[in-house]
Amino acid sequence: MNGNNNTHHKIKGLEELASVIGEEQTKGKKVILCHGVFDLLHIGHIRHFEQAKRAGDILAVTTTPDRYVGKGPGRPVFNEGLRAEAIAALDCVDYVAINQWPMAVETIRLLRPDFYAKGSDYLNSEDDRSGGIALEEEAVKSVGGQITFTDDITFSSSNLINRHLPVFDKEMSDYLADLSSRHSSGEIIQYLEGANKLKVLVMGETIIDEYQYCEMIGKSTKDPIQATLYHSTEKFAGGVIAVANHVSNFCGEVGLLTLLGDRNSEEDFVRGNLHSNVEPTFFYKSNSPTIVKRRWVESHLIQKLFEVYEMNDEELTEEQDRALCTHLEKVLPQYDVVIVVDYGHGMIGPKVVELLCRESKFLAVNTQANAGNRGFNTISKYPTADYICLAQHEISLEERNQRTTVKEMILSVSGKLDCSRVMITRSKDGNIYYKEDVGFSEAPAFDSQPVDRMGAGDAVLSLTSLCVAQDVPPEVVTFVGNVVGAEAVATLAHSRSIERVPLFKHIETLLK
Repeated sequence: MNGNNNTHHKIKGLEELASVIGEEQTKGKKVILCHGVFDLLHIGHIRHFEQAKRAGDILAVTTTPDRYVGKGPGRPVFNEGLRAEAIAALDCVDYVAINQWPMAVETIRLLRPDFYAKGSDYLNSEDDRSGGIALEEEAVKSVGGQITFTDDITFSSSNLINRHLPVFDKEMSDYLADLSSRHSSGEIIQYLEGANKLKVLVMGETIIDEYQYCEMIGKSTKDPIQATLYHSTEKFAGGVIAVANHVSNFCGEVGLLTLLGDRNSEEDFVRGNLHSNVEPTFFYKSNSPTIVKRRWVESHLIQKLFEVYEMNDEELTEEQDRALCTHLEKVLPQYDVVIVVDYGHGMIGPKVVELLCRESKFLAVNTQANAGNRGFNTISKYPTADYICLAQHEISLEERNQRTTVKEMILSVSGKLDCSRVMITRSKDGNIYYKEDVGFSEAPAFDSQPVDRMGAGDAVLSLTSLCVAQDVPPEVVTFVGNVVGAEAVATLAHSRSIERVPLFKHIETLLK
């Protein structure tokens, strides 16, 4: 594996590889395709390749590109170029290419192999949560080929990496080892799968997060301000829309109750960015635009420079408030879980709060502290809740005491609000969860190189609420919150929601 000319000669682009394979097949050669991540090349992979080649004459291997590995932050350990080079160094491998797609389906249709080889651990398609094996088998049959399974020694790259090339420091590695001794990845995934039976209502304001990408070019000559060069604009469906989408990936039925403006409503954009199993109900705030939070972002570093709010944060009129309450009285009995994301911009007044607290079967709440409401939107406005999820600075605002420890603040808020379950997110310090009859559960943070912290708290609220509503063990709730937080901060704004299969793979990777 020294990167010699013969090794590099084997590595092709996908289009070039398709041409090469076509030429080999016209000569009567049978072509076998293997596909995978192959993050840590080991004896199991080598025997898989050797056995696969016995089915024909030419062995081509494609590897998943870095951007689609989906095993959590820090993975892959080896980048796509190094992985391709390592595979190409094997004598049994004739050609290697880096895939362009998340799965091999499109690759199979492009390369048209005679055989598509998978390991014996993929023999039972029912164990494949992604459904990829069935789709890949369909694809290879559609091009006149067939799927075949090798049967030899198998290892887990993730297990070997966790043991010998740990992505995390000793504190995190010890934490994961301790957790995995009591809870398997399968058990934790089963809890998340259990959320599918819940009917969930998500309520809060719609926020359009707009990123204006620019480049710093220097100080203005006439004014003491920084000048930037505009590059492009990108819009994301944020606020409660992002929460509804997170939840909808795990629950079959999701209701959405949200507030748009009666002008510049952005309703078409919002509807276009909602998942299909989210049923929205829109209320329209008079004399108001739909909230837009416009951020100027340095393009290269994805560093936010400043932001401008476009909104009317006055409270609803009596008529609008009454209409909202009437609707809630009608629909609340239909839902097992109500998740309220209160951004403090005027939608949720005292009468609505009283109704939510009284009529919800299970009420999960976050009151966000942001630039538009800091100090005026604290959790004490909800006299009762079944579960609250706050950032550390949000509970500090509630307690108005910087010298109190986080645990002391949690106990104080839990007692005042008669809320027996409280989660506090602490950014780089991880999460801490309190359940009255159990005590505290803590977990260090997983994220090492965050891309964008916006929306991470909303993602944690979304998935942990589903766990808490099912009375999942506290240390599992804390773990899930940290994994979800790590996935959220690795994502630019709300460019994607927390999805089932990548989350499950991430959990499996961590606990192997």
